[in-house]
Amino acid sequence: MANENTDEGLKRVVGVSGLALSIVNGVIGSGIFVLPAIVGIAMGAFGVFGYIACSIILAAIMLCYAEIGSRVTTSGGSYAYVEAAFGNFFGFVINWLFTFGWGILGSAAVMNILADSLAILFPGFANPLIRGFLFFVLIGFMVLINILGTKQGIGLVKLITVIKLLPLLAIIIFGFSQVKTGNLHWEHAPSLKTFGDTALILFYAFAGFETSLGVSGEFKNPKRTVPLGICVGGIVVLIVYMLLQIVTQGVLGAEMATFKDAPLAAVAEKIVGPVGATILLITAAVSCFGSVSADVMATPRTLFAAANDGLFPKFLSKVHPKFATPYLAVLTYGTLIFIVSISGGFKQLAILASAAILLVYLAVILATIKLRMKKQDAGEKTFRIPGGLVFPFIGIAAIIWLLTSLSKWEILSTIIFIAIVCIIYLIMKKFQNKKPVETTLETIL
Repeated sequence: MANENTDEGLKRVVGVSGLALSIVNGVIGSGIFVLPAIVGIAMGAFGVFGYIACSIILAAIMLCYAEIGSRVTTSGGSYAYVEAAFGNFFGFVINWLFTFGWGILGSAAVMNILADSLAILFPGFANPLIRGFLFFVLIGFMVLINILGTKQGIGLVKLITVIKLLPLLAIIIFGFSQVKTGNLHWEHAPSLKTFGDTALILFYAFAGFETSLGVSGEFKNPKRTVPLGICVGGIVVLIVYMLLQIVTQGVLGAEMATFKDAPLAAVAEKIVGPVGATILLITAAVSCFGSVSADVMATPRTLFAAANDGLFPKFLSKVHPKFATPYLAVLTYGTLIFIVSISGGFKQLAILASAAILLVYLAVILATIKLRMKKQDAGEKTFRIPGGLVFPFIGIAAIIWLLTSLSKWEILSTIIFIAIVCIIYLIMKKFQNKKPVETTLETIL
């Protein structure tokens, strides 16, 4: 049933369309407005094949999420999957990597990109005080909507996704009339190094789908919703990305380098005149708002799930008696995004983000393999990746390759971060273990 409460006190209200649109919204963010130029300058018309190669890598990872997500149906997404396979310790580390190393820093960066986009049209948004007030109002609105109900939260995500897609689809539809076929020819393929470096950039452009799975405890019929939602969302993203690349390359061609900071705005200007660039700037701001909205809806469930497991403070597991949402987790997460957004601290810490999400993906793939080894009840039908372990191994190989491309500072900062998280876990467990002893002594006395 649509409003059936789960054991966690939440409601299963998110269907296939909600998950698919949430994935589209989470992946197609601010990066799409500059991505065609990055790919076009490096690879020219051959860039389309970069999208295809990257989509194969992401498909392998997404299929693992689809399989394990159809089996583990509690809240928390990546955290819940890893915790179910490897236990509290690994779940705790992945939770910190995903929530703090990827989620909060990423959303803080996107909020600042939003303000930068608006500042081009309205210079007042460059003022720190006005900027801070903007963050307070927007993040406060996101938090309020997601406290009022998951149905309201996913409704906002759906609306923003449609609003952000309309101008992009208009560029694709009307831009084809401006395409020059000569701009879509290539004389030779790029070098393997150039191809690899561009594929690495594209990989992060496709990242973000996993955030939507944070509401895994609120999916209607998760055995169907998770695999279908991931597949539909992933296909839509790939089609939109490739068509935008073809149109932008076909319209701008050799001029791509001239408009490297805003290639889509340049295409829009060629189609409808100067107003096109303004529309794209507004679309970029809306796109940023949508991405953070999806994060504020989904990632607090990771905090909520860990609190339910006794790994995070208990107050984060509180469910609102009327709205059936983890309201304190949502409020806490939104507050952290606001603090980091106005502090600018994300710029120094963002070095963690790349390694953090790669390690999260790797852990989920390994968790998928481990849970597959466990026997299921005969009547329990869940999604299973075709081809045995082929796709998981493609995902593992790709992630190891991407990890080797990280800088020494990214690797070092990630090791330090994980070490600190491990120390926090050990201290927390030591403190928890003392409690029963103290209670027993009090009883004896």
